[in-house]
Amino acid sequence: MLQIYGNPRSRAIRCLWMLEEIGRPYQLIEKTTRADDLQTADYLRLNPNARIPTLVDGDLVLWESMAINLYLAQKYDGPMHCDSPEVLGIAAQWSFWAMLEIEHLLLHLLEHRALLAEFSRDPSAIERNELLLKKPLGVLNDALAGREHLAGSSFTVADLNVAGILVWAKMARLDLSAYPELTRWLNACLARPAYLRLRELTPRK
Repeated sequence: MLQIYGNPRSRAIRCLWMLEEIGRPYQLIEKTTRADDLQTADYLRLNPNARIPTLVDGDLVLWESMAINLYLAQKYDGPMHCDSPEVLGIAAQWSFWAMLEIEHLLLHLLEHRALLAEFSRDPSAIERNELLLKKPLGVLNDALAGREHLAGSSFTVADLNVAGILVWAKMARLDLSAYPELTRWLNACLARPAYLRLRELTPRK
């Protein structure tokens, strides 16, 4: 059985979403982001970076959430499988683009809007990250004009990986009204049954 180390309140959410989409049985082995939970000898043998998520599939141990999802999409037949090199290339393009252009800005915004203690939050950091996000969000909005999906004619790992990052925009209460195509697409992604099942794993605060 597939094993995934992590928790649905971390980057592992993308991999858990993918596992729900492909419909294969898996075991979630809960790991927090605390150093004492990740710096054990057993876990460091799996992931020497002491990070989550980590996937174990038989003899294969794989880390980095985007790599895990691209692997799962290609290994298993079904709607998530990229059925041509072109679709796989576009899926990889958007996955890596989202990590490089959006993820760190959204995480920093989320920290200063919701995660950090009130006295540690910096309004200027919120303003700066919202400003820097305008360009990549505009790029994504334009790419989705007249399209239902980022790669091919159906929902693929490209959509999942990018939407899995943009979940943080919702959590950070980022105003997306200036990006109607993006908003339409993101709402459709987050309405998928697999994602809704995943939400049930996440305790409400």
